[in-house]
Amino acid sequence: MKFQLLILPFVLAALTVSAQTKADLTQLNFMSGKWTGSMAWGDMEEYWSEAIGDNMVCAFRCVKDGKTIFYEFIVIEQSEHGVPVMKLRHFSRGNIAWEEKDKPYEYPLAKLEQNKAVFEAVDKKTRLIYERVNANQLRALLEREKNGKWEVDEFLYQLSQ
Repeated sequence: MKFQLLILPFVLAALTVSAQTKADLTQLNFMSGKWTGSMAWGDMEEYWSEAIGDNMVCAFRCVKDGKTIFYEFIVIEQSEHGVPVMKLRHFSRGNIAWEEKDKPYEYPLAKLEQNKAVFEAVDKKTRLIYERVNANQLRALLEREKNGKWEVDEFLYQLSQ
């Protein structure tokens, strides 16, 4: 019985790691560019850099009726285990952070296909999916589990020059 209790944490850790996908950050370069779109939240811009070294960065803003709704700063960093991890923070107008300074939202890469990446929170209750639909379109899906039901917000962006 003691042996089973000792091995349980290792089995759980292995299951957690197996749900994550190792990848080179350059495989995520399909996300790079200046992307714009509109939805009920407002007009949005999302700027993704190409991978340089062990990271990619993104700046996002949402503006409605000429006023800032919120900003996001996102990084994707290559972890020591070879799994890219998206780290996201929200900011209100005035650059006021929503999250604590040492607690960004973290989404390890869970699945990678050609021109499609799925990032999923460790608790499996939130996913961010980026898919390059064609040369000029990027689709981002925010999937969240709330009260046992999944909610999906779709953001369809156009490549902007």
